[in-house]
Amino acid sequence: MTDPARQARRLGDDGGAVMDRWVLGSALALVALGLVMVVSSSIAVADRELGEPFYFAMRQGVFLALGVGVVALVVRVPLNVVEALSRLALPAMFALLLLVFVPGLGFSVNGSMRWIDLGPLNFQVAEAVKLLMIVFVAGYLVRQQQALQERFTAPFKPLLIALLASGLLLLQPDFGAAVLLVAITGGMVWLAGARFRYLAALALMVLPLMASAALLEPYRLRRLTSFLDPWSDPYANGFQLTQALIAVGRGEWLGVGLGSSVQKLFYLPEAHTDFIFAVIAEELGLLGVAAVIALFGVLVGRALWLGYRCLAAGRPFAGYLAYGIGLWIGLQALISMGVNLGVLPTKGLTLPLISYGGSSLLVMCASVGILLRIGMELGEPRHFTRRRTRRQ
Repeated sequence: MTDPARQARRLGDDGGAVMDRWVLGSALALVALGLVMVVSSSIAVADRELGEPFYFAMRQGVFLALGVGVVALVVRVPLNVVEALSRLALPAMFALLLLVFVPGLGFSVNGSMRWIDLGPLNFQVAEAVKLLMIVFVAGYLVRQQQALQERFTAPFKPLLIALLASGLLLLQPDFGAAVLLVAITGGMVWLAGARFRYLAALALMVLPLMASAALLEPYRLRRLTSFLDPWSDPYANGFQLTQALIAVGRGEWLGVGLGSSVQKLFYLPEAHTDFIFAVIAEELGLLGVAAVIALFGVLVGRALWLGYRCLAAGRPFAGYLAYGIGLWIGLQALISMGVNLGVLPTKGLTLPLISYGGSSLLVMCASVGILLRIGMELGEPRHFTRRRTRRQ
């Protein structure tokens, strides 16, 4: 008799597996809130710059519809197929990073060479690079599981690759994505069981390089100093952060009401992208902020729990993949919210599943699809048995 759980892992046959309700529910809540807040925060700027108040909102709706299709496609791909292709993730990642420098394909926005022209969609390659790096590292950790605890060079290799990729990201420049890529890789290696003394030694090598990259560029140094005291220069270097802090302060406990933000009316730059969390704080108050944090907590916590259960069930690739996605969503959300609240220097990172942006939303939907697939393949045997019994 064929094992129903094994059948569930075949392409196009879920064997009656049940999607993880915590992952699906929290992700749906975040994208729904994101769509509402993109509508609210972008109307004024879209009307002024494009003459179409709902331009960004309609595009976000299209991206969301495409994202649903991406999830539906990804959940049908067995993880053993992803693992078999994990080695290809590395050349694909570096190819994407180099494409932005190809004349006629890559193009610059606000001085940053981060996008490639795909016709109707301008794709930000750093978003796909993060997911490809997670897939590659997950496969590498499976192959080097024993060596991670015995040899210094085993955890060094993925971090070296992350540093090389970060170097290309810094050329764009995209310091936020570079830091995030190294942090995700280091977190995955640590969760895979690498000895702490190896990671500490590697950190001593990596941190000076990242600090130099942050301090040698004048505009990054200005961001750091303005972050420490934004009110000393509120109309120049500290303008964006002071406007975000004003938005957060106006929200108080329950907010000024959905759609009633003042800061989004040309005061707060990037209100519908990097600083959408400040608009949430202004319109929905501390209650809305707490709800967003709780939803991210559920999604990230469930991803880490799935990773733990996969490792316990003898499925290391799925476990490391879930760990990497959980770290990615959690760290990016933490950095984005920290920037909006003035506790971290300004970085060009969106709030996952909430901020406007097709590249970020589509890749995040793919990541959610992978988590759902992990949950389906890890599903309790009773799910498969019950469905099979009903069919007989």
